[in-house]
Amino acid sequence: MSERGNFHIRGRVLTGPGPDDVRDEMWVVDGRITYERPTGPLETATVEGWVLPGLVDAHCHVGLDAHGAVDDATSEKQALTDRDAGTLLIRDAGSAADTRWIDDREDLPRIIRAGRHIARTRRYIRNYAHEIEPGDLAAYVRREARRGDGWVKLVGDWIDRERGDLAPCWPRGAVEAAIAAAHEEGARVTAHCFAEDSLRDLVEAGIDCVEHATGLTEETIPLFAERGVAIVPTLVNIATFPRLAEGGEEKFPRWADHMRRLHERRYDTVRAAYDAGIPVFVGTDAGGSLPHGLVADEVAELVAAGIPPVDALSATTWAARAWLGRPGLEEGAEADLVVYEADPRADVRVLAAPRAVLLRGRAVG
Repeated sequence: MSERGNFHIRGRVLTGPGPDDVRDEMWVVDGRITYERPTGPLETATVEGWVLPGLVDAHCHVGLDAHGAVDDATSEKQALTDRDAGTLLIRDAGSAADTRWIDDREDLPRIIRAGRHIARTRRYIRNYAHEIEPGDLAAYVRREARRGDGWVKLVGDWIDRERGDLAPCWPRGAVEAAIAAAHEEGARVTAHCFAEDSLRDLVEAGIDCVEHATGLTEETIPLFAERGVAIVPTLVNIATFPRLAEGGEEKFPRWADHMRRLHERRYDTVRAAYDAGIPVFVGTDAGGSLPHGLVADEVAELVAAGIPPVDALSATTWAARAWLGRPGLEEGAEADLVVYEADPRADVRVLAAPRAVLLRGRAVG
């Protein structure tokens, strides 16, 4: 791990999404950002390029793979892969592993945890979640709210084997009690939702965010916009729906057809949500079946869906950090930033090749 250093950063420092939110230079002194030229002798390393706040992956699973919790060495590799891709802030949207030890490592990304998934019995991926019945939901939510970092993760829908298709996991009353319990504990609630049917109950019960949100429709989009409920589309994950449908076609043909339809309209769904004013944030869903380090791919997918490049960038930088209550490139903030050779506002594909990464004022990667 490198020592914390002093840096003089020259080029274009993008402090926000607006055309006036640009500085020509900044300094990192004792690990913190300043825009005032230091006085007196100060040895600095010069870094040149286009500067963004450390990227945010708002749906990521450090400590998890396709089979459940992983060991610390694997968790470390996952976190390092994200870091080297420029992701310096992660909202860990559910993990069965205890990754608190990462908080003591100054060379690993900062993590905001949602605790462990909370799912209906036999209605989610094996070894991932607390699998419970509705009568216990509020108690488990309260417990995970106390264990997490201000978030709780529900599984809002999953395949119902008797129905042969996606279906809501929780009755309305249980969801209302659970979300109220989380809010009493000072935590926000998010939910995994692929399909249409669970969304109205969750939003009207006061949920704060929905993951994937492929089931948004003309009826529910205005409700999300009115209530300010954010979505994290995870389009790099939604891209796997056709393969999943093919694998389940023989046993669950109705589900397979539904998954294909959700996939086919994914870009239209995300663009309609954005056009309605729903907050949209970048998340990759890495750590289940997907590899880590895909944040640039997800930003490019948002652009492919029709979100303007600057707003897609904001969904992983300025707006995402504000949503999660973390600083960007403000005076006095710890220096978590990424430097690129070209303007990412002109071509978001630049995000795939960071020139330099500073984490807590240290050059890493």
